[in-house]
Amino acid sequence: MAVNNIVKRIQNIMRQDAGVNGDAQRIEQMTWMFFLKVYDTQEETWEYKAQREHTTYKSIIPEELRWRNWAVDEKDGKALTGDELLLLINNQLFPSLKSIEVTREMPRSKSIVKDVFEDINQYMKNGTLLRQVINIINEIEFDDAQDRHLFGDIYEGILKDLQSAGNAGEFYTPRALTDFIVTMLHPQLGETFGDFTSGTGGFLTSALKYLSSQIKTVEDGEKYQSSVIGQEWKPLPYLLSITNLLIHDIDAPDIHHCDSLGTKVSDFKPEDKVDVIGMNPPYGGSTDASAKSNFPMEMRSSETADLFMVLIMYRLKAHGRAGVIVPDGFLFGIDGAKIAIKTKMLKEFNLHTIVRLPGSIFSPYTSIATNILFFDNEKAKGASEGYATNETWFYRLDMPEGYKHFSKTRPMKIEHCASLKKWWTNRVEIISEDGDEKSKKFTAQQLIDLDCNFDLCKFPKDEEEVLPPAELLADYFKKRAALDHEIDKTLSEIQKILGISIDINNKD
Repeated sequence: MAVNNIVKRIQNIMRQDAGVNGDAQRIEQMTWMFFLKVYDTQEETWEYKAQREHTTYKSIIPEELRWRNWAVDEKDGKALTGDELLLLINNQLFPSLKSIEVTREMPRSKSIVKDVFEDINQYMKNGTLLRQVINIINEIEFDDAQDRHLFGDIYEGILKDLQSAGNAGEFYTPRALTDFIVTMLHPQLGETFGDFTSGTGGFLTSALKYLSSQIKTVEDGEKYQSSVIGQEWKPLPYLLSITNLLIHDIDAPDIHHCDSLGTKVSDFKPEDKVDVIGMNPPYGGSTDASAKSNFPMEMRSSETADLFMVLIMYRLKAHGRAGVIVPDGFLFGIDGAKIAIKTKMLKEFNLHTIVRLPGSIFSPYTSIATNILFFDNEKAKGASEGYATNETWFYRLDMPEGYKHFSKTRPMKIEHCASLKKWWTNRVEIISEDGDEKSKKFTAQQLIDLDCNFDLCKFPKDEEEVLPPAELLADYFKKRAALDHEIDKTLSEIQKILGISIDINNKD
């Protein structure tokens, strides 16, 4: 069955409904139905398992409100449609699922239903059009291996539309990039892989794909079920991530709808920490005073990306590994909080690799330049006294041959990381043909002496993307602040040499 155009078919129907306005509402409407359909398929598996074990499975959803009992059209003229369908959904289904009582004893596989529907809305006003949408969704059989695989295409379509809907500066990470980062982190069954801004579950599903090939026994399968942990604050990505993990055979997705920055970092216990972290934290945003107060005074930044870097360091187990995407501003930033965060990384963690990424990785949604920081929670062999980092390698990942930039129609592919993978196991310093540094290593002390300026092995100027005005200004002010800092530092050193004292902050 061809299901690649299912999203477009559904959207074309929804555009005729007066209650749905814009892509964001269409996606929300679509995804709660996908969730119920997927959940119902998962319940069939749980029922079969209970039958084999001579036990009884009881759904958290009232019997008459389970997808199979109201959404399936048997073509016998009895399927609900029109006003009857709207009444069932608006007056029974949504109120019932939103009011489920969750207890501590309730398994996660059941409590997620309440979590999912807590902040989700039903927008459609035309019950006939709603029936048409439901019938299209029922074309997919999620217990069929081929359809489950093809759902990935539908899912990617939803993500592209979600990006186009302009959701608060969130840029969903290309699958090629999450797959590459996970491969370099090399998670193993028995370890926990965490993403505390899990969005729609991209990093988590890449980790599951990597771990699935390691399953050889029943015990391995049990480890797989509890191998990933996520947190997501926004309702729609949270709903998508739950559905995504159900599709990947996780019976009880351990993803929580919460603000990851809302807990004091000093309160984290050993059980709150994970072995491996892969993340693309939101950046460009700011946080309120209450969130900043959860972090040590010297690291209280107003930028979310900075606070997430601190959070990651506090939630990574001893000997754990992390791969985190950060904007350029984190690398060259010289404000007190950024310097404190980067100093902590060098002194307490092994920051072994920084990959400079092409500016159009997230094109066309943003042209903000990004990087990957890879670090371990352990002291590197040969590290100097007072440092956990011995040397940090920088590598510039250039655009593949024949590409001027990435785009919707020409996105990044995993094969574009081939040269980086080859270099990873045989690290050498590289100078490009034009004389620019493509790869170079620095000791921890050298980076400290540079005031923790990690803006090294940069892209040549003529290859930089032209940023939108707001991003261009923000980038300019950050770079000007970094340059002012360097000038002030140089002037201060000259004053010391000459034995004179001038207040460089006095502009009169």
